[in-house]
Formats: sequence, C-alpha cells, structure tokens
Amino acid sequence: MVVELEGVSLKRNGKWILQSIDWHIQKGEHWVLYGLNGAGKTALLNLLNAYYFPTEGKVKVLEKEFGKDPLAEYLRTKIGLVSSSLQQKFYPDDNAFEIVLSGAFASIGLYETPTNDLRKKAISLLEKMGCLDYANQTYSTLSQGEKQRVLIARSLMADPELLILDEPTSGLDFIAREQLLEIIETIGTGTRSPVMIYVTHRIDEILPIFHKTLLLKKGKVFLSGKTTEMIANQTLSDFFEITVEVIWNYGRPLLVKRGAVNI
Repeated sequence: MVVELEGVSLKRNGKWILQSIDWHIQKGEHWVLYGLNGAGKTALLNLLNAYYFPTEGKVKVLEKEFGKDPLAEYLRTKIGLVSSSLQQKFYPDDNAFEIVLSGAFASIGLYETPTNDLRKKAISLLEKMGCLDYANQTYSTLSQGEKQRVLIARSLMADPELLILDEPTSGLDFIAREQLLEIIETIGTGTRSPVMIYVTHRIDEILPIFHKTLLLKKGKVFLSGKTTEMIANQTLSDFFEITVEVIWNYGRPLLVKRGAVNI
C-alpha cells in the first residue's frame, strides 16, 4: 500500500473539515481526487504530506504510520508535490534550473552544492519538460504554464514514489493545458512512474491513465472506485444533485448539464 486512510477525520478551529475518510492506494495505481471547491481536497492533501495530523483515524503513507514513525525527512523526498502554493515560497531571484535542483533536497532555495550528476539530471528533466530554453530565466518572469512545467521537473528530481498534482492546469489556456496534460500522461505511462494523485474539480482533465477516482463531497467520501464507474451519468447526477450526462471522447470525459440548476 502507498496510502492507507482508515476512518480519518480532521477538525480545525472547532470545525470538522474531513469525516470518516477511507482510502487505499496500491502501487501501480493512478488516482483522481475529484471534488468541488470547498470539498476538503486541500485538507486531505495536507494530511498526506504530514502537514496536518488526523483528529481521528489511521493515516499511513509509504508504509509510515502517523504518530508512530518518523515522517518529515522521509516523506519530504518520497512525495513529489506540484501545487500553486509552492510558487509563493520560492525566492524571486531563483532561476528555473536552481528551482529544479532544489527538488533533490526538498528545500526552498539551494543550501547544498549539487553534484555533477544532480546537475545533469536537472538538465535532463528540464529538457523532457520542454523547459531547457528558459532554464536560466528567473522563475517569477515565467508564464503560468512554464512555471508548472518547472514544478513538475522539480518534483521528479528525488525520484518520488508518490506524485501529487494539485490542480496543475489552474490558470492555463487551452493549449498550455493540453500540453501539460500530455506531459503528465507521458510520466504516468513510463516504466518507472510514481503513483500519481491528480487533484481537480474539472471532469474534462481526467486522463485515461487515471483508472481510479475518489469523489469527495463536503469533507466526506461520496464514492470511490473505477473511474468509468465514478465518472458516469447516474453517479455524477447523484453527486451534483442535478441531472448530468457524461460524454466520453478519446478516453476523456466531458460533462453536460441536463435541465436547470437548483439555486
């Protein structure tokens, strides 16, 4: 098991953010974590990254159980995270190459001298992500799509066992989004691919590589299982509480509303 959540609940500032979450992810699986804004997706990610500890229940990530095993140093390099919250933490003068290199040490900024092998690896990842042309450019001057590519390259520097992609296409135009999704699909189909969790509130971003989906609603698991069963007419109509239709095209779903939305 890569992730084991059993009866997990989280209370913050006197309010239950997550309740009775059960989720098991095995090696070789790629999952979608789907939920609308405010569903608790960020809180769940913070649990997986050991930024939060559960109020109730058992959390075990990469065979380390929260409350029993040392976590911070171990998970820092074993989990790759691509999130817009990271962008705000980088130093404004760091260039793309330096930010990718920092992923080897799971640090914000470079405080250790990288080896030649690490430098070569960073260059290779920048090239694979299509970032090499702006490797020496200051991160803050990059477009949103370029920043996300750099973040993905950074997340792969330490060869993580779990890669979490937290709404990576947010703020991208159609072309940049599709280019980034193509990169993610390439990573997911690679022979040494880490287990991936793709977090989104957009149905049309779900790629064929994500065979499992967890639907999160108001801090609770609405349903989880095979993506083709979760992203289905009746399941999503019940989830949204409106009548919707799912149209599949080239292995990806498109959501269409039927009838009026109750306000």
